[in-house]
Amino acid sequence: MRIMGIDFGDSRIGVAVSDPLGWTAQGLETIHWRGSIEKPAQKIKELASFYQVEKFVVGLPKNMNGSLGPSAEKAIEFGDLLHEITGIEVVKWDERLTTVAASRTMHEVGMKTSKKKDSVDKIAAVLILQGYLDSGAK
Repeated sequence: MRIMGIDFGDSRIGVAVSDPLGWTAQGLETIHWRGSIEKPAQKIKELASFYQVEKFVVGLPKNMNGSLGPSAEKAIEFGDLLHEITGIEVVKWDERLTTVAASRTMHEVGMKTSKKKDSVDKIAAVLILQGYLDSGAK
């Protein structure tokens, strides 16, 4: 069963997908968007169809105290939209500090600053999805 990880942001959405056995996460792409959220949702629907995805894991950016802020509310709305247009189950997954971890990883491997902006969301999606896969909560 393939699962797709989503790191939702105000202008970029990182996308990752699991291998067919659901063991490892691989980054797919970063979707840039402005305005209507339907366009990136349709792009993700196409990717989900191509990869035969059976579940979405959408990162939920909780505050450090566990509460939900405006970013989390937007991620929930996006997850609800994905479910509405695809019929695929959506799991909301705590993603606290995944963007920080993704940035740190890129720095440690010496990635150039010019490439970081496009890659950080995709790597964050990989971290979100891999965390879900490692939890055994398939």
